[in-house]
Amino acid sequence: MRSLPTARSCPFAPPDGATDEPIGKVLTQAGDEVWHVAQYDLARQALGETRFSSEINGGFAGMPLVQSEPAPGLFIQMDPPRHTRIRRQLTGSFTLQRMNRLRPRIEQIIADQLDHLEKQPKPVDLVEHFALAVPSLVICELLGVPYSDREHFQRYSAKLINVDSTPAELEQADAEIGAYLFGLLAAKRAERGDGLLDDLLDTDLSDEELAGVAVLLLVAGHETTANMLALGTLLLLERPDQLALVRDDPEVVKTAVDEMLRYLSVVDTGLFRRASEEMTLGDVTIPEGDFIMPALAAANRDPALCENPDTFDVTRTRTHHLAFGFGPHQCLGQNLARLEMEIAYPALLNRLPGLRLAVPIEEVPKRDNMLVYGVHRLEVTW
Repeated sequence: MRSLPTARSCPFAPPDGATDEPIGKVLTQAGDEVWHVAQYDLARQALGETRFSSEINGGFAGMPLVQSEPAPGLFIQMDPPRHTRIRRQLTGSFTLQRMNRLRPRIEQIIADQLDHLEKQPKPVDLVEHFALAVPSLVICELLGVPYSDREHFQRYSAKLINVDSTPAELEQADAEIGAYLFGLLAAKRAERGDGLLDDLLDTDLSDEELAGVAVLLLVAGHETTANMLALGTLLLLERPDQLALVRDDPEVVKTAVDEMLRYLSVVDTGLFRRASEEMTLGDVTIPEGDFIMPALAAANRDPALCENPDTFDVTRTRTHHLAFGFGPHQCLGQNLARLEMEIAYPALLNRLPGLRLAVPIEEVPKRDNMLVYGVHRLEVTW
């Protein structure tokens, strides 16, 4: 049996071998047999079907997949009605209208970070000084978390999404972030601020649930966008004609961001589900208790989704891709992520019109060992 594909010989392509068959058994790093679902319509069906349970744990770092009771607040590992109860308390804070009200502040954060970037000695790591910094600043401001505390959640995130982290390392990281967040919530109860976490103090969520929600929003709110900003910039630097369109044509930016989301699919592995009863996907019967993994990078390159799916075209009409998932667990913060990217890419390219790689692309370190794909560093000059 082949192993779960994760390594990418091309930094912009799905993992090697991921598109070999629509659905088939693979072996995870932890030794579990799972159904790898690479076909678009089957992956979409699996993500939208609540009988494929999200209440599981494990799959990486030597931790086998098991049915598990979800931790308080971690609603991405909950099924309805528990998932519904928590998510509905957050939905109104992430509407497109609410996100657009943040536009002036996001524009200022990006401009300030570009000022900082220009002052760095060249070559400069675009990940550290721009791609990671911008979404971290934005999510801290949105939630009401001091940016000076970013090392707490960035260190936790790095352990959480590293497939090579040991169970002991994950347990220690959980303890550290838990202690930090309980202290933060206690401080907010004593003196209210104006962040989302402050607003959630008035809901029926317990402190344990609030801490779990905060972990999800902090990690998801910066890791995915940070890696899209870095990897998307690398992609544009390798496609000068597409870069020029993003830089010079404001009408192209929204379709360009959507195309990058589809084409790069930085969240690919780890979206495991468990069949709560015998199920059928296509012509395959999934026995009760078996685990599946919709492979989003492969599904988003399915010709059934769009013509010439392996061609990167920033003018492509928006597709119904799965980069943000689908169904009840579709990414809550997708409007925020899109907005940050729609502002950041043209701002970066216009501020630094001579932006280019400072090392050969082969020397850019890929994040093959992380649940959120991207690059560890991106050395650039201009």
